[in-house]
Amino acid sequence: MAGAVVELPEGLDLRRTLAPLAHGTGDPTIRFADDGIWRAMRTGSGPATLHLRAGGNQVTAEAWGAGADEALTRLPGLLGLEDDPQQLVPRHRLVRDLARRFAGVRLPRTGGRFDALLPAILEQKVTGIEARRSYRELIRRYGEPAPGLAPLRLAPTPATLSGLPYHAYHPLGVERRRAEVIRRAATVARRLEAAPATEARQLLAALPGIGPWTIAEVLRVADGDPDAISVGDFHLPNLVSWALAGEPRADDRRMLELLEPYRGQRGRVQRLLELSGISAPRRGPRIAVRQIAAM
Repeated sequence: MAGAVVELPEGLDLRRTLAPLAHGTGDPTIRFADDGIWRAMRTGSGPATLHLRAGGNQVTAEAWGAGADEALTRLPGLLGLEDDPQQLVPRHRLVRDLARRFAGVRLPRTGGRFDALLPAILEQKVTGIEARRSYRELIRRYGEPAPGLAPLRLAPTPATLSGLPYHAYHPLGVERRRAEVIRRAATVARRLEAAPATEARQLLAALPGIGPWTIAEVLRVADGDPDAISVGDFHLPNLVSWALAGEPRADDRRMLELLEPYRGQRGRVQRLLELSGISAPRRGPRIAVRQIAAM
């Protein structure tokens, strides 16, 4: 076991900062508990489990596994200490109010692009319920116990995922298209982790089945990119247009138009709007939850 104590800026909201790392309340790789936050991950040095306990303006971190030391070196990014929310210049009263209300929320930088890519692929074109169920089942069947004291599990290795035939994904609720995207992405996982941010974006964009939405979901979490805006999201354009212009419906073009004054910080504005609890008026049917494994 290894450990470290990290000083935090006054008022940093650790739980809300790390909340985007959890894919549903049953995510087996992370746990928000009374005794702190537990997170299992893979690093270049091997698997690791982190335990974070906040007290005052400090976080006490303990880490287990072959990747423990590397996990601790990632702490400043993970805790949002490398993020600068002051770069956001509010142009709307609502954004100004949200920036003040959630002043303690930072954008984390996990340093694990494939860890972020796998659930993002599973979330393509399906409901959150379906995606989270598939993610849990994939880890249950093909992951492994995480090191340390918490009953967490590690996501499957890229080698495991690339070696699975596409039909092995079907019982998990993943159709052939997404299965093939996962398999292809897993073959370049090592290059993806080592690449500079610009090259990582290009590498992701070159993969069939990886579009702007998936790239943004990865880079906002893994690289802490404050401009990573999820173009192609089912709900986000309506949220942005309703919150910033009072328009209940919008497409990506209109969303980007409204967010243009925040270029460089559009991902941060997205996060603030998601935290706000605002939702556009509903109209029409919701996306139906499918049972792919039964098809």
